[in-house]
Amino acid sequence: MSRPGRIAAEAVAATRAFLRRRTAVFFTFGFPVIIVVIFGVLVQTEAAGGGLFAEPAGWYVPGYLAVVVLFTPLSRVGSEVARHREGNRFEKLATTPLRRWEWLLAHTLVNVAVIGLAGLLLLVLVAVLTGASLALGPGTLLLVPFVGVGVALFCAVGAMLGAWADSQDGVVAASNAIALPLLFLSETFVPPSMLPAWLPTDLSPLTYFARGVRAVTYADWAPGETLQAWTGPGLGSDPLVNLGVLVGLALLAAAIAARALPRTD
Repeated sequence: MSRPGRIAAEAVAATRAFLRRRTAVFFTFGFPVIIVVIFGVLVQTEAAGGGLFAEPAGWYVPGYLAVVVLFTPLSRVGSEVARHREGNRFEKLATTPLRRWEWLLAHTLVNVAVIGLAGLLLLVLVAVLTGASLALGPGTLLLVPFVGVGVALFCAVGAMLGAWADSQDGVVAASNAIALPLLFLSETFVPPSMLPAWLPTDLSPLTYFARGVRAVTYADWAPGETLQAWTGPGLGSDPLVNLGVLVGLALLAAAIAARALPRTD
């Protein structure tokens, strides 16, 4: 079997395994609904009130997307690697032509497709339930690579956690320990002005995702206002630069993850 055939076969098997887990399907597509209802409807934005959730609704679109781009691949791929280790499946895979990076690529492609659909659902819900205005134009198409590369990056991080953690419970604990701080300290739901000046948000890969997505989706600019004032210091608002950083980090993480996946158990 050719390399594309091996990757496609593993991707089909991973898709079928995902669809058989009804709980996983429900939370993959139901979690965005819960997040939007809680943060966008119950905790409504107050532009003149100050504090958290004081920005216009459209400012938080990167935060909503970051929830699915960050949490879902970390837990799904990490748990999948842990299950393979506990079931000695990597030892069996070592007897087949399928290489470790091919296995990781197949599962990443499945997650990109699934989480892409979940992200599209989330965008529709945000627009309908919160009244967020989105900037629509040719640049909006950059959302596709931003989501795809972001998912690939955190799939690789999840694979590392699955390879290094002691068990599936350990993967879940490590995923939450990484994801929760990143979610709120990466210019997603909390504006840079509310974070300490010494906090190195540029070290978080999620920061570049948030800045880039905000640059191509946020439409509520006041006259004379610059996006730099809303994105904080560093690389600022250039979506292509932020996408380039994400691509570099994703390639580096994928290389490390492919090496970390065990050959045998």
